[in-house]
Amino acid sequence: MKPFEAIVREHGATVLRVCRAVLGPDDAEDAWSETFLAALRAYPSLPPGANVQAWLVTIAKHKAIDGHRAAARRPVLVPELPERGATAPGPGEHDGLWAALRTLPQRQREALAYHHLAGLPFAQVAVLLESTEAACRRAAADGIRKLRSLEEEELR
Repeated sequence: MKPFEAIVREHGATVLRVCRAVLGPDDAEDAWSETFLAALRAYPSLPPGANVQAWLVTIAKHKAIDGHRAAARRPVLVPELPERGATAPGPGEHDGLWAALRTLPQRQREALAYHHLAGLPFAQVAVLLESTEAACRRAAADGIRKLRSLEEEELR
């Protein structure tokens, strides 16, 4: 078995990219840290020959779910209530790619993150999303199409 530090060096950047794509830049580093803390505890029982990157991305997915749940429970402080129907962008929503990713439905965002950022095959993405491989391919394709259309709109 590799030393755990080597696992962090080898897969840390990929896991951080996945966390940023799924949670956004504000919560990504916390989820990354929690992912590797959980992985450190579970690493000794990881079976030989296991796909370490898929294992780490699965842990990151669970930490992202925890992050979404925690964010939903946190109060949002505002200086004054906005006019009815008005929405103000949240912190960090103007950060380029994250702003575009925020426009996607959660399923599309996760399919893109797990396949294109983590490099997992769609069969493993389907397991993570508790879906079919075909549905995950469709979600990723729809997400890419939406991101491209947003980019084309910006260029006009």
